[in-house]
Amino acid sequence: MKKLLATLILLAAIPSFSQQNNTLPDPDLEINELDEVIIQGNRLQTPFSESTRDIQVITQKQIQALPAKSLNEVLSFISGVDIRQRGPFGTQTDISIDGGTSEQTLVLINGVKMLDSQTAHNMMNIPVPLSAIDHIEVIRGAAARVYGINALTGAINIVTKKSKLSTVSVDIRAGSSFKGKDDGDGGGIYGGGAAEVTGVYGSDTQSQLFSLAQSNSNGQRYNSASKNTRLFYSGNYDFNSNNSIQAMAGYAQSHFGANGFYAAPGDINSEEHVKSSVFSLSSKHTWGDFTLSPRISDRYGEDDYRYFKEDISRGRSIHYTNALMLELNSSLKTGIGTFGFGWESRLEKINSSNIGEHERDNHGVYAELKSFLSEKLRGTIGLYGNYNTDFGYQMYPGLDLAYRINHHWKIAASIGSGQRIPSFTDLYLDQRPGNIGNALLQPENAWNYEGNIQYQNGNLQLKTGYFYRQISEFIDWVREDPSTPYSPINLGKNTMHGIYGRMQQDFELAGKQSFGYQVSYNYLRPSVETSTEIQSKYILESLKHQLVAGVHYSINDFSFQIKNRWLQRELANAYNVADVRLNYKVQNFLLYTEITNLFNATYKEAGAVPMPTRWFGLGVTYQWGQG
Repeated sequence: MKKLLATLILLAAIPSFSQQNNTLPDPDLEINELDEVIIQGNRLQTPFSESTRDIQVITQKQIQALPAKSLNEVLSFISGVDIRQRGPFGTQTDISIDGGTSEQTLVLINGVKMLDSQTAHNMMNIPVPLSAIDHIEVIRGAAARVYGINALTGAINIVTKKSKLSTVSVDIRAGSSFKGKDDGDGGGIYGGGAAEVTGVYGSDTQSQLFSLAQSNSNGQRYNSASKNTRLFYSGNYDFNSNNSIQAMAGYAQSHFGANGFYAAPGDINSEEHVKSSVFSLSSKHTWGDFTLSPRISDRYGEDDYRYFKEDISRGRSIHYTNALMLELNSSLKTGIGTFGFGWESRLEKINSSNIGEHERDNHGVYAELKSFLSEKLRGTIGLYGNYNTDFGYQMYPGLDLAYRINHHWKIAASIGSGQRIPSFTDLYLDQRPGNIGNALLQPENAWNYEGNIQYQNGNLQLKTGYFYRQISEFIDWVREDPSTPYSPINLGKNTMHGIYGRMQQDFELAGKQSFGYQVSYNYLRPSVETSTEIQSKYILESLKHQLVAGVHYSINDFSFQIKNRWLQRELANAYNVADVRLNYKVQNFLLYTEITNLFNATYKEAGAVPMPTRWFGLGVTYQWGQG
């Protein structure tokens, strides 16, 4: 707590003045710029300023200024998002929203689902480096009507850059804790480095993005070394104003020591190799007020876990998964509003050494209406119908309303429902004596109710809200005593009460100076109603308090940002992590240095993996062109 107070005093000690534009990557989220962002992942694309749901957007400018080395670290600063890394520096991450589990949150790239039918542990093994991202959309609450199944507690859509101008970005960085290696890991100190290159070839009719990223680290503790490769392409070509085609392809490969990931302390010498690829081809056609957008996409994954990395003849698990996805989305503008309707199919397969061979298909249809009910009131109502070959039919309605009281105040409310289909690991895993699946599991079903109020006056933005979520047939891995294997069951009814608040403001100073701050707080109170006395592992790990605060300051070509996160989980001690980044602009070059975990906190986010101690980083970014 003393470290948290020290950080807050440091934040408060900087005088409050506001922002103006400068040549540095600017973390300030200018209101006019944000209002122009189109929420891409929605069935009906919506300007941010017209959104009827609580959607948070983080832009490329903000990403560049954050003290973050990976997408995982960027997301850790977003209100309500819980990042639980088993390996640091982007190796493996579980991600959840508003106290849900990692299986209940959906991640997408340009609207294409990264859902992994084997396990959510691999969903964040994605091919997009930070420099290729235009913005990130975070939608909270049950979102089946918007994204289909498994968006039970929310969804995160990563939108990549598209530009009519050609650009090049090159980033090279390295870092270390300057601590010696543990016994058995060789001599020297722990450290690592990364490089990424992103180029966009743009013109009036096309935008072609190519990106390559590579990171290598010898770890931060014994057997925690990692090597990550990312390749990504995204292209758009306009035949004319009414017809266009889009393509996307990516490949991600990670190889890392898995000490403490799943079965500590016995897995001290384990390692994991994960590969995934994604491909998408879509088009968009407009005839007057009617738009049609077909898409075909595929995501393939390989997961090779080696309990004994020196002896792969035993304790080895190999999984191959594939999901072919077909979609047809459409919209029609009418006098009463914009209708959206469409269909999607997802064909899943797995071939695994300890899960077996399985297939299942999922088909969904949706209808939605977005309308201005009056000058101040707007609403969206929709219905998603789902059929799964293993679990049958289900319907998921939803309603969002937003009322603008005046120029400064807006209130909003939403009711949404959703479903989470059990993963193949939940159903069929046979990993005795450690874990065993349950083929009798039923899907989780959720209802989410939320209300919030928002105030905006100049550069000051405030939002606060309350939500209540109820999940029936909640799934958790449990066991009666240490002599029996863990197994998932439909534990009962999981309820969640949550309150949240966010505030940000930017000020201008004379002499080309700017200053701003952001503060967010989330409080979660979960409970499980069950007829069994088995204690829920999920409840023990659920996030209870999350406070994220930060300030940024710039003068001429120099800027800095400090971010502080204070988190506490159920029945666990709170921890405080402060990160700092300094930037200096020299023509087309940006020189930066970072210190993460400034106060050298000791903490764990997942499994039995201690996160890195104080870490020092140094990097340079070269940028050519304007996008």
